[in-house]
Amino acid sequence: MLTQAQAIKPYIVQLRRAIHRQPELGFDVYKTAELVARTLRELGVEAQTGVGKTGVVGYLGEGDGPVVAIRADMDALPIQEINAVEYRSEVPGKMHACGHDAHTAMLLGAARLLTGAKFKGQIRLLFQPSEEDFDSEGVSGAPRRIADGALRGVDHVIALHVDGALEAGTIGLEAGQVAAAVDTFKAHVLGRGGHGARPHKALDPIWLTAQVLNALYAVPSRRVDPFAPDVLTVGVVRGGTAENVIPETVYLEGTLRSMDAETRALLIAEVERCLGIARALGGDYALEVVRGYPSLFNDAGVVDVMRQAGRDLLGEAGLRPREPSMGAEDFSYMTQLAPGAMFRLGTKAPGGPPRYVHTPDFDIDEDALPVGAAMLAETALRLLKQAGHA
Repeated sequence: MLTQAQAIKPYIVQLRRAIHRQPELGFDVYKTAELVARTLRELGVEAQTGVGKTGVVGYLGEGDGPVVAIRADMDALPIQEINAVEYRSEVPGKMHACGHDAHTAMLLGAARLLTGAKFKGQIRLLFQPSEEDFDSEGVSGAPRRIADGALRGVDHVIALHVDGALEAGTIGLEAGQVAAAVDTFKAHVLGRGGHGARPHKALDPIWLTAQVLNALYAVPSRRVDPFAPDVLTVGVVRGGTAENVIPETVYLEGTLRSMDAETRALLIAEVERCLGIARALGGDYALEVVRGYPSLFNDAGVVDVMRQAGRDLLGEAGLRPREPSMGAEDFSYMTQLAPGAMFRLGTKAPGGPPRYVHTPDFDIDEDALPVGAAMLAETALRLLKQAGHA
């Protein structure tokens, strides 16, 4: 598969650059979805549109027998690109800073490879919107696609994610929990406003917030098991309008990351406990917790198949351990329904600096594109073969 993928590298590169020039956010991936559906049909692949709002599903093979799904996300980020490349984003304030343009192009490349393969069963190509964002009901792309039946009857599901810290030509892979669950807390610390010269006549919510913040930042080190990975980060503190006015409220917003259900529940409970300090000091609080993606679990059996495919395609030197990340990924909803795994695809130019996602200068070494396409196609075929003999 890698030899065949190398032969179609210009095809994959062309698709990636076309998508990169026209980034779209959230569920508004209309141009990208149109390109995907058109490309699939040109390959002779049945394409269903409007799945999970703006998603596309491609169907290869027969419906009878095992089903393996491959997922790629399509949405970009609200970041202004600073790269001086000929394929840079043409849309102000938007760019593919997380590599979803490459994910989509590689799955289209895998589709082209698979059209020439013989196999029993079905390979389902899942092109997903809104991995980075939510709709008005707070739902991301994966659950919307699941609700529309995109994973109905699927036996295994696989995916990849670019990794700018790994060299092109390598993959990172590990079984077990590899990405965190994520929750968001939004809180108002409520005091009583007044004149800055008469603080004793007010109840300063900035002072209350200082006590709350001190408690919040102690949670990971003093309230959670040291062997349980967790993160509590406050990213927004907002309050006050003038230097001599004590405000009524201070707004806080933060993120919670965890790998297991017990720690996840504990973090949420501790946030509320910490905010209770404001109440104990005479103030009050209002708290909203927005539950986000569950943690991502890589199935050991699927990882074994991926690892052997990687060993055969890239050699032992091409395999790297995948370090668990406290980042989150809504592919985790899919692996809750079917055994699955996601591998990291190295995209760093040999000898070059790391390129980290969600930054305005993120880019990839396009030599990685055939590797990703070949790995997706080869793993899917091997999973089908294995399932057919089960």
